[in-house]
Amino acid sequence: MKQRNLGRTGLRVSELCLGTMSFADDAGGHRVLDAFTEAGGTFIDTADMYGRGGSEEILGRWLKGRRRDDLVVATKVWGRMGDAPNDGGLSRKHIVAAVEASLRRLGTDYIDLYQTHVWDPTTPIEETLATLDTLVKAGKVRYVGASNVSASQLQRSLDTARHRGWEPYVCLQPLYNLLRRELEWELAPLCEAEGIGVIAWSPLSGGWLTGKYRRGMGSVPADSREARFQEQSGNEGWRERDTEETWRVLDALHEVADEAGRTPSQVALRWLAQRPAVTAPIIGPRTAEQLTDNLGAVGWELTADQTAKLDAASARPLPYPYDMLARHSHHDPR
Repeated sequence: MKQRNLGRTGLRVSELCLGTMSFADDAGGHRVLDAFTEAGGTFIDTADMYGRGGSEEILGRWLKGRRRDDLVVATKVWGRMGDAPNDGGLSRKHIVAAVEASLRRLGTDYIDLYQTHVWDPTTPIEETLATLDTLVKAGKVRYVGASNVSASQLQRSLDTARHRGWEPYVCLQPLYNLLRRELEWELAPLCEAEGIGVIAWSPLSGGWLTGKYRRGMGSVPADSREARFQEQSGNEGWRERDTEETWRVLDALHEVADEAGRTPSQVALRWLAQRPAVTAPIIGPRTAEQLTDNLGAVGWELTADQTAKLDAASARPLPYPYDMLARHSHHDPR
């Protein structure tokens, strides 16, 4: 597995990042972690709110006895971890308490990448960034990143950190895949311009890009992640996805997969890994078998024609003002 720089930093990370949100126990999680690192993976992402600390604890027990500096461990802060008023959000009080709790659960002295999980409109960004800066200066955190923010929120954060001389966000963890390309409207160009690494979550769109779904289906597979979601949403997920736009993307995905001799999952991950702004897709296998399939996304490249086919199939009409900006991006008004 190749190593890439995280944005413009000197930090090297594997071209796939292992997400641990689905880890349920030590046995299953540790098998996946062993296989991932044996394949050359070094980048692991978790969050304190995954299983109310359970994911971090599983990862922490696995880290014992391993050379810590060989790995890049990322976690996140924001989620509600208790019932008290300050048990969530991005206030100084919560962040300081949360980082200490994450360090204990992970059994480590430092976190390589500490990310704010969601924008917190109730806390001044200056308070959040100043607190993150103190954690870097104290050696408890090496780099800081953001997740689930708008382009204006990310730019404001970068400008504030630059003006105050604080540690800036060096990484963004957004939703991005063949079925959800909104990142390209503003966030991806911003990340390229500012040298922000992008580690995309849900690269397989909750299983829709794994090959389980084909045109003509009337419902989701019974054993799929989407089926579990639908139990809670009342089939809203299927109605949202059962569109010509979705099936057009999946038709192209299967066609390219057959042509390349790869699985649809591998093609979807490869497409994402080759996007200009992306450092690493975050894979989230629940089993070693799923991981084996995901690992087949490395060591090869989509051709220009294959990429163009996927780009065309997954393109969506742009809303204003992006449609106008795209039409006139090469027009010189002089």
